[in-house]
Amino acid sequence: MDNKIFKVLKIRPFSFLLLAEGFSQLAINMLNFVLVLVVYTLTNSAIAVAGVILSFTIPQLLFGLLAGIFVDNWNKKRVLILTNVLRALLVFILILVGLNNLPIIYLLSFTISVVSQFFIPAETPMIPLLLRRELLLSANALFGMIMFGSIFLAYALSGPVLLIFDSKGAFMLLGLSFLLASIFASLIDTKHLIKKEVDLVELGMNIFPQIKSALAVVAKARILINALLLLTLSQILVMVLAVIGPGYADQLIKIRVEEFPLYFVTPAIIGTLTGALIIGGFFHNHPKQNLTRIGLYLLGLSILVLPHFAKVESRAFVQTLNTFLPNLFEITVLHILVVVAFVLGFANSLIFVPSNTILQEETPDDFRGKAYGALNTMVGIFSLIPLIAVGALADVLGLKAVITGIGIIVVLLGAANIFKNP
Repeated sequence: MDNKIFKVLKIRPFSFLLLAEGFSQLAINMLNFVLVLVVYTLTNSAIAVAGVILSFTIPQLLFGLLAGIFVDNWNKKRVLILTNVLRALLVFILILVGLNNLPIIYLLSFTISVVSQFFIPAETPMIPLLLRRELLLSANALFGMIMFGSIFLAYALSGPVLLIFDSKGAFMLLGLSFLLASIFASLIDTKHLIKKEVDLVELGMNIFPQIKSALAVVAKARILINALLLLTLSQILVMVLAVIGPGYADQLIKIRVEEFPLYFVTPAIIGTLTGALIIGGFFHNHPKQNLTRIGLYLLGLSILVLPHFAKVESRAFVQTLNTFLPNLFEITVLHILVVVAFVLGFANSLIFVPSNTILQEETPDDFRGKAYGALNTMVGIFSLIPLIAVGALADVLGLKAVITGIGIIVVLLGAANIFKNP
C-alpha cells in the first residue's frame, strides 16, 4: 500500500521524535489536570485553582517568542533532552517539598511552564529536519494525532491515576514519563543536522534585533500570518469549549458534568484523529488553504448547532425516522451530541494539520523556532480575554447566546479575506 503515513512511520528518527512527543505531551497535560485536582482538594477554592491555571499560561506571554529565538540558535535535539530532564527533576522536587504547600506548587508549576516554552519551539520544528518536504503533511497528521490523543488520555487518566496511586505516586509516574521522553529524544539521529551554536552571551546581546527581524519576516509573509492565526484560533477554541463544557452539559444537554468527557470529549478526539489520518494519507495534492477554509466553515457550523439539539430532536423528520427504528437506536440529544462532537474534532484537524505544514514549509530552519515561539505567545495573549469573557457573558446572556456568537464569529472568519489564498 503506497500510503505516506506508513512511509513516515518507517523513518526511525521521526518515530523516536513521535515517541518523545507522546510521553512528553502526556506528562505535561496530565500534570496540568492533576495539579488542578490537587490544589482544589487542598484548598476547596476556585481562586486557588485559577492561580494554577495562571501559573501555566503567564510563561507563554513572557517567554514564548524569546524561547523560540534561543532555540533557533541551539541544538534542538539537546533542547528536547534537557527540557524533559529538567521537568522530571522539578516534578520530583514537587513530590519532596511541595504537595501541601500552595506557594511552592505555584512556583514549581510556573517554572515547569517556563521550561516547556523552550521545549515547544524545539519539538515541532524538528519535523522538516528529519523528513522530505512531500512527507510533511503526513508527519503533521501523525503529530496532531499524538498531541490530541495525549490530551484525551491525560483528561481521562488523571482522576483514576490519583485514586490508584495517590498524589505522590501520580507525580512519580509523570516524572518518569518526562524521563522516557528524554530517552527517546536522545535516540533521534541528527548527525547530519549538527550546527555551530551561538554563545549565550552573544545571543543575549542580540536578542532585540532578532525579535525585530522575526516580527518583520512574519509581517511580510501573509501565508505565515494566516497559518499562525489559524493555529492560534484552533487552540483557543479548544480552551473556550473546555471552559463552557460543564455548564453546557448541565444546563443545555441535561447530563451530569462527569459524563461530558464521554459524550463530547471522546468523540471530538476520535474525530480529530480520523481527520488527521485521512488528511495525512490522501490529501497531499489538495491546496492546504482550501482545507483550512473548509475546516473553519465546518467548525463554525458545528458550534452553531450545539445549543439547538432539542429543536433538532423534535423535528418531524427525526420523529418520523424514530418510528422506524428500534428503541435502542432511536435518535436522541446524546446521539446528536456525539455526532456533532466528532464533526468538531474532524474540522479542527482540517485547520491544525495543514496550518502546521504551511508553517514548516514556509519558514527556513533558523527561523522555525521563532515562528512556534510566536505561536505560543499569541495563544497566551489572545486566549486571556476570551477565557475570561466567555464565563462572564454566559452568566449575563446565557450559554445559548454565547455559543451561537462563537459559531457566527468562526463562520465569518472563514469568509474573511485574511484567510484567502495569498
